[in-house]
Amino acid sequence: MPAIDLARLRKQANRLADFFFLPDEFMKHLREMLEFYVNHTLRSKENVAPGSNLKTYRTPPAVLIQIENELRSVAEANPEYALDLADILWDEGALETRLLAAFLLGRIPPHEARLLPRLSAWMQQVRDPDVRNALLSTSLTRMRRETPNQFLNLVREYLHPARIRTWSNGIQALLPMIADAKYENLPPILDIVEPIIEEAPSTVQNDLAELINALYRVSVNETTYLLKHILGKTQNSMTVITLRRISSSFPPPLEKELHDLLRPPSLLAPMPVETDRLVDEIFVTETIEKATVPHPKKPAAKSPTRKTIIEPETRESKTIPRRKKSEENE
Repeated sequence: MPAIDLARLRKQANRLADFFFLPDEFMKHLREMLEFYVNHTLRSKENVAPGSNLKTYRTPPAVLIQIENELRSVAEANPEYALDLADILWDEGALETRLLAAFLLGRIPPHEARLLPRLSAWMQQVRDPDVRNALLSTSLTRMRRETPNQFLNLVREYLHPARIRTWSNGIQALLPMIADAKYENLPPILDIVEPIIEEAPSTVQNDLAELINALYRVSVNETTYLLKHILGKTQNSMTVITLRRISSSFPPPLEKELHDLLRPPSLLAPMPVETDRLVDEIFVTETIEKATVPHPKKPAAKSPTRKTIIEPETRESKTIPRRKKSEENE
């Protein structure tokens, strides 16, 4: 890759913007420009971005940034042409062209009827994490700033209880709004994310960590109160488990505040009352069973040396002494 000459790069990007209204010529010059700045030292044999199914030119980020800067004003002034060019860039199927398509989508006014359908269709096709993040952040720039209520309605759709698979999209879309210092309407965001944090499925635990840290940077007190409130009322054991797993990524003051609420049950805790009662019942049962088992019979005692005879008439007892052997012989 040749060293980037900033003056030359600006001239190339400016010339590329001249073909904004001629999509075929634009794509021809874009390919030439991307090829010119290919980083051959990073290019793989398959020419596919890591963790992605998209081909890539391995173009340095500075090149794309300069192209975006040159396209910004003309795209915002001509949103219909911007959307048409974005479609062509998306269909090209390269990492760099799809990132540019996501950028152009963010220059289109929020009231444009084709904006959300296009975003929804592209989100269903995307696998590359960089393109996904661009669609959820850059593509929603104007909607997030100009029509925040419309944006929050879109986020609510992503975070619908019946659509757990799209919860990650909703959280990632919220992060730029939370980070925007100009947006001070934090309570609606907290209302939206509270049931998500309380449900806390392990599938979105990394997204939850990003969300909680972003909220904490904006408002320490409200974020701490929200988490304590959730942990104090929840009946879902997964809430505590998930938050305990990600708590190491929290700022130290927040981790300390939640320490007691996230502590796992001690193995040395006293036995519950129900368990004590069960043990007592088992002991009593065993004692009763032992008492009711018949003892083995003892051998019969030898006959006594004296016999007792009861006469029918008098019912009186008489003792007849046993005769001595000497008397019997006589």
